[in-house]
Amino acid sequence: KVKPQIEEKEGKTFDVFNAVEFKTQVVAGTNYFIKVHVGNDEYVHLRVFRSLPHENKPLSLHSYQSSKTKHDQLTFF
Repeated sequence: KVKPQIEEKEGKTFDVFNAVEFKTQVVAGTNYFIKVHVGNDEYVHLRVFRSLPHENKPLSLHSYQSSKTKHDQLTFF
């Protein structure tokens, strides 16, 4: 659901977009930190926010880190 958001921010489309790892952080909702393979040896780390159910808001891309590799550790950011 956040693929179009990251493509717009990066100004390109990703033929490959596969989550390979994730972590969660509970706040007033949930932050998901996701390592995504976007083709070749390229990865991006996404921070996606899911609001509390009663707020009824869509998933949102909060921030991201590009130019990551398969071996870069996924950390909270």
